[in-house]
Formats: sequence, structure tokens, C-alpha cells
Amino acid sequence: MFVLQRLLRALRVRLSGWRLPLAVILLVFLTSWAAMALVEPAGTGIAAPESYWWYFVITAATVGYGDLYPSSVGGRVVGAYVVVGGIVTLTLLFTELATALQTARGRRLRGVVGLDLRDHVVVLGYTPGRTERIVTELTVEPGTRIALCAHDDVTVNPMPEEAAVSFVRGDLTHADVMDRAGVARARTVVVDGRDDNETLAIAVAVDHANPRVHMVAAVRDLGRRDTLRYVNPGVQVVQWHMPFLLSEEAADPGLTEIYNELMTAGGHGNTYSLRVPAGARPRTFGEWQTALGRDHGATVLALRTAEDLRVSPAWDTPVPQGATLYYVAAQRLDVTRLDRSPHADRGGQ
Repeated sequence: MFVLQRLLRALRVRLSGWRLPLAVILLVFLTSWAAMALVEPAGTGIAAPESYWWYFVITAATVGYGDLYPSSVGGRVVGAYVVVGGIVTLTLLFTELATALQTARGRRLRGVVGLDLRDHVVVLGYTPGRTERIVTELTVEPGTRIALCAHDDVTVNPMPEEAAVSFVRGDLTHADVMDRAGVARARTVVVDGRDDNETLAIAVAVDHANPRVHMVAAVRDLGRRDTLRYVNPGVQVVQWHMPFLLSEEAADPGLTEIYNELMTAGGHGNTYSLRVPAGARPRTFGEWQTALGRDHGATVLALRTAEDLRVSPAWDTPVPQGATLYYVAAQRLDVTRLDRSPHADRGGQ
């Protein structure tokens, strides 16, 4: 190595990276071949062109099959030189490989490389604590991959322990971020900007990159919904202070519209409750579900008893008198008329 370094310095040649181990192994090969041809008897055949390359590879790799070996002291010295040269070369190679891997990992942690993802979820915007909660809910579904995109002030991946999360850093309205995050190949994009103006600008960039993607946007002012839908008619808009809706809409497109309908007074489906009156005929949850659905067009969602609240309990769950049923219907039902429905005599069957 000292001789090689002095020689290259004299020739004004600088070697770095992968070129250094290549230069070392090439120098050792040429010098050892020449030395072996001088000191080893011709009868061994080691220095023959068709044999020496094989001897050199096996000896430098310290495998030593023993099919070719020097018989003279000088040849053995040359063989030792080849072993040392091989070890030095392998050390340089492994060092360079480790450096390359560490550099690549560092670039991924800094979010400056493009992601090779498809059918994934892109989250545009990072708010400490809030985004971790959203990502945790998104990754409940097995196999979900997340591309988390943040501004340049987030210098490294804030969730490095999450194997399902990859990181991209930059201007969230720039086409370069859209490209590195794979928005064109994503199935869902969640826009969670620092304010509503930024959310609108990000939505424009997303629509330009992939107008067919399922996009969910969080806004502080629901009055921005019409503006966002002017950008993309299919965008689903949720209130910023309800982050769980972002993850639910991302996983199951259309849920936001259902929630909005259920929470809007006077909508096509309103949520109500009724208390099972004293003296009502005993029924299971399934019998109540069938009777209310068939006779009144209602859907029972949950049952509250003195012990607990159960959402969508098993159909054979007994419903005692005094329990509360929560249901969805076009209008509130008259509790006094429930047992006088056309199917009451058949126990709701």
C-alpha cells in the first residue's frame, strides 16, 4: 500500500471510492504474476496464463483448494503476498460497501431520495404528535405503506422506527416532492397542511400529479370545501380537529360523506335513540334489527344496557327492558307503536 501510494502520488493520480480496491488488486495481480514466473519452476505450471488467474483468485480469497500450489520458497513468499493483498482488497471493498449503505440510509432518513412505492398512502404535512397518530391508524391495515412528506424544517425522518413509513422532505407544493413521494402511483393522498391556504396549494399540486387519486384534505374552515372541490371534485374534506376521520377516509373512501350525513340535522339518515319500554315483548338485538329495518327502514347501530355500551353486538344478545337502542332512520320512531307493527306477532322474524 505504501509503494502504491507513493507511485500514484508520483503519477499525480488520486484514487478514492471503488477505484482504490480495484487498483490494489490489479497491482497485486500483475506484480505477483511477474514474481511467480521468476521464482517458481516452470514444471508446476502456476505461472501459465491459463492457470495463474485461477490460483490468484483462490489464494487471494483465502480459500486455498490446493489444486495449484508453489513448490519453491520464493513461490510461497509470493503466495503469502497474494494472501495479504487479497485481505487488504476485501477489507477495502467491505469498507466501501458499508460506507455506501450508510450513505444511502442517511439519504433516505433525510428524505432526499425518490421512493419506489406503489399503491401506497402519501401523507403531505407533518405536525408532531398529530401525524404520528394519523400514521398509526393508517397502518392498522396490514401491508399499508406510507410516504410521509414534510417541509425542509423537518431535517430527518421523524418516525424512523416505523418500518412502513418512508420519508420525503421538501416544498410540499413542488412537483419534485410529488415525484419522489410517488403520488402518481399512490392510491390515497392525505393533505394535512399548516393552514388552509397551504392545504389548497398542496391539493392543486396533487391534482396536477395524479387527478384520479383518492384525496383527503383537512381544513380548519369547512367553507373551503367548495374551493377544494373546484380543484378536484372528488376530494373528501374533513375538519382539521378530527384527525381520525383522515385515516378512516383514507382506508375506506366515502366514509366522510356518511359521517357528514349522519351528523347533519335534517339529512336523509339521522341518528336517534329509543328506550325499550317496560312491558315490551323480550327480543334479541337481531330481532330488533330485523323488525325496525323491515317495518320502519331503520338500522340499529348500538345497544346500551346498565352494564355497558356495545356497538353492533351479536344478534343473539338479549335486549332487556329499559335498555337504549341507537339507530339511523329518516325520522324518529314512535316507541309506543313498535310492538304494534305488522310483524310483531312473529317475534320480528
